[in-house]
Amino acid sequence: MKHYSAFAIAREALRNHTGWQRAWRDAQPKSRYDVVIVGAGGHGLATAYHLGKNHGITNVAVIEKGWLGGGNTGRNTTIIRSNYLQDPSAAIYEKSRALYETMSQDLNYNVMFSPRGVMMLAQTEHEVRGYKRTAHANGLQGVQTEFISPKRVKERCPIIELKGPRYPVLGALWQPRAGTARHDAVAWGYARACSNMGMDIIQQCEVTGIRSEGGRVTGVSTSKGEIDCGKLCMVVAGHSGRLAEMAGFRLPVESVALQALVSEPIKPCMDVVVMANTVHGYMSQSDKGEMVIGGGADGYNNYTQRGSFHHIEETVRALIETFPMISRLKMLRQWGGIVDMTGDRSPIISKTPLENCFINCGWGTGGFKAIPGSGWATAEMVANGTPGPLAEAFGLERFREGRFIDESVAAGVAH
Repeated sequence: MKHYSAFAIAREALRNHTGWQRAWRDAQPKSRYDVVIVGAGGHGLATAYHLGKNHGITNVAVIEKGWLGGGNTGRNTTIIRSNYLQDPSAAIYEKSRALYETMSQDLNYNVMFSPRGVMMLAQTEHEVRGYKRTAHANGLQGVQTEFISPKRVKERCPIIELKGPRYPVLGALWQPRAGTARHDAVAWGYARACSNMGMDIIQQCEVTGIRSEGGRVTGVSTSKGEIDCGKLCMVVAGHSGRLAEMAGFRLPVESVALQALVSEPIKPCMDVVVMANTVHGYMSQSDKGEMVIGGGADGYNNYTQRGSFHHIEETVRALIETFPMISRLKMLRQWGGIVDMTGDRSPIISKTPLENCFINCGWGTGGFKAIPGSGWATAEMVANGTPGPLAEAFGLERFREGRFIDESVAAGVAH
């Protein structure tokens, strides 16, 4: 694999760009792998990458029923932050945020990480108290956040209206090192690195069954034939329940659609990410000038990957009060992704009742920001057979034991 650099770009420009190689190999499945990862989204690819980088395990297949990054990884709104309340959540999200900062250098692939900062608006007295509590908790966790005044909110985002008639801005929880990254590039960068380590990325390969013997996983049946494996890791977001059923157990998750939209491109007017939980919406501006807008997940279970009118009406109506200028914009496109929600709105990184079968799911509306940390923790679990420090709190047994990691407030808006 050639190293990407400014010199490589200059060299290829002189050669009419005829020397570029494919970013990753178009592999066909072998009969057996040490580890099979189902799901070639960000979390699955990050798991494969860290299996190779951190643990030296490279006889790995990442199989995907569609195309690489075609699920939630390519359908999210790219926000990265770690200002969560509970200690286990803050730890894994902060690990992830830190890994994003060096990802372009680590992967030799520009993921366009932009630490522009994230503001979570407090628009009720209840939110003021809640965000101040979170800021104090983050201080103890080593996460850099602070609660800022309405004046500082206006300084960082001049287009905001502080004195909305229903929901005035009373302050905000500010994380300066949070931001955004290019979602497609994250998947492509991981895929390129995994392929370079000799791993097989197999697209258009749907899992149709999971084989086991004596309570131990032995392989998977796919649309491209039978594949044996020593260990199996399932990382398929909204389809986790279906795959778990194939393996013979049930998950405490439900699948719903999460929608987003972008406006027509306009001149730069907003260089931070603003989230508003009270009105249930958030907004940022992309590098192309589009206003990226999203809100809450659908209120009913479904597998729809397209937008709907009620989302536009509810989300944009709420945001117009805080950002009056967007009332004059036209919508460019709208889409949906399928997210998997747990009861405590925290993920599952766990062993399963089937021996040597592991699962990573339940990220709900916050999966993109967790990709590097999730991959780090899941790879450690798969390699060692048991969850490590980052993942141990997120096991399936917590639902049986009543040991919830309640992030319903932090995850109360799609982000």
